[in-house]
Amino acid sequence: MSAPGVLSFTQQGWEQVLAKVKRALVYLDAACAESLHWGCGSTRLLEAVGGPECHLREFEPAAVGGGAKQPKAVFVLSCLLKGRTVETLRDIICRSHFQYCVVVTAVNHAVHLTANHVPAAAAAELEGQQPVFEQLEEKLCEWMGNMNYTAEVLHVPLLLAPVAPHLALTPAFASLFPLLPQDVHLLNSARPDKRRLGSLSEVDATALTPELFLQIRCLVSGLSSLCEHFGVREECFAVGSLSRIIAADLANYAPAKNRRKTATGRASVVFVDRTLDLTGATGHHGDNLVEKIISVLPQLPGHTNDVMVNMVELTALQNEEKSQSMVAPGCLAQPKDAAAKALWEALLSTKHKEAVMEVRRHLVEAASRENLPIKMSMGRVTPGQLLSYIHLFKNNLKALVSHCGLLQLGLATVQTLKHPQTAKWDNFLAFERLLLQSIGESTMSVVLNQLLPMMKPLNQRTDNDYSPEELLILLIYIYSVGGEFTVDKDLGEAEEKVKKALAQVFCEESELSPLLQKITGCDSSIKLTFHKSKIAVDELFTSLRDIAGARNLMKQFKSVYVPGNHTHQASYKPLLRQVVEEIFNPEKPDPVDIEHMSSGLTDLLKTGFSMFMKVIVLSTRLLKPFNIPELLFATDRLHPDLGF
Repeated sequence: MSAPGVLSFTQQGWEQVLAKVKRALVYLDAACAESLHWGCGSTRLLEAVGGPECHLREFEPAAVGGGAKQPKAVFVLSCLLKGRTVETLRDIICRSHFQYCVVVTAVNHAVHLTANHVPAAAAAELEGQQPVFEQLEEKLCEWMGNMNYTAEVLHVPLLLAPVAPHLALTPAFASLFPLLPQDVHLLNSARPDKRRLGSLSEVDATALTPELFLQIRCLVSGLSSLCEHFGVREECFAVGSLSRIIAADLANYAPAKNRRKTATGRASVVFVDRTLDLTGATGHHGDNLVEKIISVLPQLPGHTNDVMVNMVELTALQNEEKSQSMVAPGCLAQPKDAAAKALWEALLSTKHKEAVMEVRRHLVEAASRENLPIKMSMGRVTPGQLLSYIHLFKNNLKALVSHCGLLQLGLATVQTLKHPQTAKWDNFLAFERLLLQSIGESTMSVVLNQLLPMMKPLNQRTDNDYSPEELLILLIYIYSVGGEFTVDKDLGEAEEKVKKALAQVFCEESELSPLLQKITGCDSSIKLTFHKSKIAVDELFTSLRDIAGARNLMKQFKSVYVPGNHTHQASYKPLLRQVVEEIFNPEKPDPVDIEHMSSGLTDLLKTGFSMFMKVIVLSTRLLKPFNIPELLFATDRLHPDLGF
């Protein structure tokens, strides 16, 4: 699979959108904005719109409508044209003066038929027709106030945010998370007693809520379009319960079946439930600079995978908090800057020390090309040294503009290296290593008791102590790496102590973070009582136990923990690494935990992994990619650790 494949798929989709936006007011939702951000850049859209004014707006109920001199609108949406989305469209159009409306959806018409409860047989008869889109076009004209005005509704597969040649994300599915055992109880509440589910292994597409099923079908629609772009006939494999449902849906998706009849290439798609291994997502043993940048710098508003880079250092302003809000932030995505892209890709695939040296090399070479008075220094790279190189561009507008992307990555590196949280990284790493040794030698109750002294309320914490969010990260790490454990009296008592301590920590926060607000259901610390906090923590530990038991149904991949011996310390072996080793090991029998999803009788006759021609690995949540020359997707957040 060629490196440009993911990028060309995204850019090809955006070219279809850009052809419609000339002199238009363009509304984008967050997921499509993120796809544009990584795939083409917002400047490409502004160039296509033309005109001196900025015509980009966020698609939301409170969005400002179009004025009398703005007769054309283009809406670019990642979701189904149904429910609240259609209501928002109506409200914006009704308070505007549009005469020409184009609505672009990333979800194809076949899924809209499913969402409108059209039976499969009836949908098959409508092949080539788009009644749902046609009905919406009539509504658009009605809302514009004249049936003779122009309205278009079309599908463009804006699925991906291509972060690197072999890594793409699907921001529209940031909330898609594998089911946990407690979710079986929720699914059973809507089923008669005789049809109740016993475990996650019994859950199939028919057992899902309509909302979750449609979310999966939207993802499947986009993946099918991607396979069409590659010209491949895909074989679908799964590791985990939700992955099995997604893989089966893609294998049996009617438009995909028709497409495969004429496909000339072959590919294997492996879906992996992220809940099977949350250790890597929460751990700090990755020696990668990008991982640290994304972990410590503030998130770019509306994005799931980019950060805000403070650019005040390149201005005449003082580097103070009030100055930061006056200057637009920089970011990591630099799709139009070849040099910055090359550096970004190098940072993704190198260890921390080499990455920092690579940043220095790029800055030095850029300064030399611009004949800036650079003073070379060898040896260890420091934040101050990098900042001195960046300051050389400050008073040279031409050089600053030419290397703006590179300077943003350089400043991201400097701010990460100087960030207090980076100094704390080693504390996390030391504790995680201690936990790995303890897990092999002690019970879970002993491990939890080691964590207890670290749970300090706000008035007792120093900068070196753990915040509530950091304590949650450690708890997820403990339960995920430990896996299935014996529940006994000691564990119950240890958990109860930790619960009470954590509930008290939550209660004594002066201000609740967005995460704590979501967990506790309280929007302010004043409303959070110990009773409410304890209830939230009890629910939290139910999820933690589900995470610990996530691999119970596995036969081969039951553990990510490697016990220590006389020559090696205990360590963590990522599940994704285990999966890839199984796939590419010719000496091992067929892996029993990697299920092949059949799309028909012919597939049922196939055995083994001889069909693996190209491999696409997809994770149904937070994913740490590894460095293989293939293609990798995550449905949520970028979290690189390429020490594979």
